[in-house]
Amino acid sequence: MMTEPTLGFDTLQIHAGARPDPATGARQTPIYQTTAYVFRDADHAAKLFNLEEVGYIYSRLTNPTVSVLQERIAALEGGVGAVACSSGHAAQILALFPLMAPGKDVIASTRLYGGTVTQFSQSMKRFGWDARFVDFDDLAAIEDAACDDTRAIFCESVSNPGGYVTDIPAVAEVAHRLGVPLIVDNTSATPFLCRPIEMGADIVVHSTTKYLSGNGTAMGGVVVDSGNFDWAASGKFPSLTEPEPAYHGLRFQETFGAMAYTFHGIAIGLRDLGMCQSPQNAFLTLLGTETLSLRMARHVENAVRVASWLEKDPRVEFVTYAGLASSPWNERATRLYPKGAGAIFTFAVRGGYDACVKLVDNVRLFSHVANLGDTRSLIIHSASTTHRQLSPAQQEAAGAAPNVVRLSIGIEDADDLIRDLDQALAAATR
Repeated sequence: MMTEPTLGFDTLQIHAGARPDPATGARQTPIYQTTAYVFRDADHAAKLFNLEEVGYIYSRLTNPTVSVLQERIAALEGGVGAVACSSGHAAQILALFPLMAPGKDVIASTRLYGGTVTQFSQSMKRFGWDARFVDFDDLAAIEDAACDDTRAIFCESVSNPGGYVTDIPAVAEVAHRLGVPLIVDNTSATPFLCRPIEMGADIVVHSTTKYLSGNGTAMGGVVVDSGNFDWAASGKFPSLTEPEPAYHGLRFQETFGAMAYTFHGIAIGLRDLGMCQSPQNAFLTLLGTETLSLRMARHVENAVRVASWLEKDPRVEFVTYAGLASSPWNERATRLYPKGAGAIFTFAVRGGYDACVKLVDNVRLFSHVANLGDTRSLIIHSASTTHRQLSPAQQEAAGAAPNVVRLSIGIEDADDLIRDLDQALAAATR
């Protein structure tokens, strides 16, 4: 018996999950802009609601366009299943929802996007969840922060804004010694540069708004399950192992095996939290994934050129890009992310806060927006915007100090980007 060949990344990013539409033969995935679906008969409806059969009920739960996106991203990440939702922040809550309960906690890296720090340190408390923030370069500190109530470890593969590179295999070993899953936000790296599941991560989350869609048009998030974590081993995850009252005592792991976490994300998470992704946004994101590898290669190429130029400029104090030989994380990035260290990083402007504000006010080609991962190059002063809610100490820990500016390098001509930064720096430090 012949085995199916393993498809390459460039093939999967175009074909995974997509098939010609059976009704019309349409080759591109249609936008199924519908709220509900007709059942074949009463028995079919009952089986769908009992989770005895997979199908479409209501687009808050499942939608054919969204299903293609889920299957494609799961394939690109090497997972068994995925659940798409309305945003990256929604994906983080959806990822934790089956694992947590009042009084339980997650250990999180200090090097996270500012909005994530706020979500974890403030908003999650309303669920009765707690977060403990640790420097993930100190593996012993992760273990020391753990307790009987710890239910997950959370980090970013390449951190936003500083471009710090996490040693995912080392952190995964710690998580598994503690008997909890490692959740990795892979938004900044994408599966083209980093495959966290192959490094030991159990769950991957994305803001699909960023590089996966790639052009700043579609909000979305996704949670990808590796299918590798044994939810029954410790007794810590009753939502996945104990009888579920809403489904007449069904046990998710017993019933769905490696797909337990994914099915829970749909049947409980999307059902009750309601954070579904629209079919229009899923369609736009699918279009973006088709060119992911081409774009990421150019993003990285340009980032290396721009960061190298900035590092030599006397108006710049330092550059945090892990793709530079001078970076303390360059060896790690080269070892774990051989295709590149992403395309976001920060640099410190001589003149501090005021010079940073002048810089963002004087760029012409860079866009001053609170986003990243666009085809266009983007700039923002994190301390006064995305990380404004954090304390000075938290800003420093997150790589968003008052004297630094974050860049998201696009796919334009690198010489044009350098010229734009040159004239903006001249205005900012004049």
